[in-house]
Amino acid sequence: MPELPEVEALREFLGEHLVGKEIARVLPAAISVLKTYDPPVTALDGARVTGVARHGKFLDLATDGAAGELHLVTHLARAGWLHWKDVLPSGPPKPGKGPLALRIALTGGDGFDLTEAGTTKRLAVYVVRDPAEVPGVARLGPDPLAPDFDLAAFTALLAGERRQIKGALRDQSLIAGIGNAYSDEILHAARMSPFKPTQNLTAEETAGLYEAMRTTLGEAVERSHGLAAGRLKAEKKSGLRVHGRDGEPCPVCGDTVRSVSFSDSSLQYCPTCQTGGKPLADRRLSKLLK
Repeated sequence: MPELPEVEALREFLGEHLVGKEIARVLPAAISVLKTYDPPVTALDGARVTGVARHGKFLDLATDGAAGELHLVTHLARAGWLHWKDVLPSGPPKPGKGPLALRIALTGGDGFDLTEAGTTKRLAVYVVRDPAEVPGVARLGPDPLAPDFDLAAFTALLAGERRQIKGALRDQSLIAGIGNAYSDEILHAARMSPFKPTQNLTAEETAGLYEAMRTTLGEAVERSHGLAAGRLKAEKKSGLRVHGRDGEPCPVCGDTVRSVSFSDSSLQYCPTCQTGGKPLADRRLSKLLK
């Protein structure tokens, strides 16, 4: 799933390639992708892109056209991605064929496709007058890389929490933009068990977790800076230390990275770095990420 660093890189990329250009047509290829109907998607035809913003894991294209200021807001979900094309294929896309979900065609002949792999379709596109009309955007917590999100603000957020830290980091209503992969990476950098209860964090541990969060996300954003959209997935994978590396040696201590499975996903961690050398048991996972 694209998380804060990748979506931020896409925001930067689209800001450079899209702002100032005119939308010729928005062409949905999957019925499930559009989550709003008023204003209609056709209201974007002829509109000019005025800006690109990020809200957590949501991309927000601001436009100005005959219908006034409208926003096309996208959440790529787990298996979605954006593919920029200097020259789009001629002719409209065929609905229901392949992974294509939606196409944005610009008047200059360029544009981009939104695609989604797999059979579970969760990629979502909204056309709204205000991004806050999107329920997922409206409930977002603070951005962890915002200049005003300091240690005091982070400490205050966790003060009322009574759950495992992995689940807290992934809760978009608590902190925006962190998903399964980067929560693993943050906890590894903080040398903290994903099952540690938030209420048991000391002031020193909270400060260490805050620093690990800011550093991990900031370095991931920096690695992605200037990359084309098509290279971001590979960059994310290459920069991960423990997530997705079950059975590989930890780059810090050399211990074997372990995995715990739950529902349709899993977490990875290093026993030596994070749990005092003790493997975590799956039976404790029923409390995680609810």
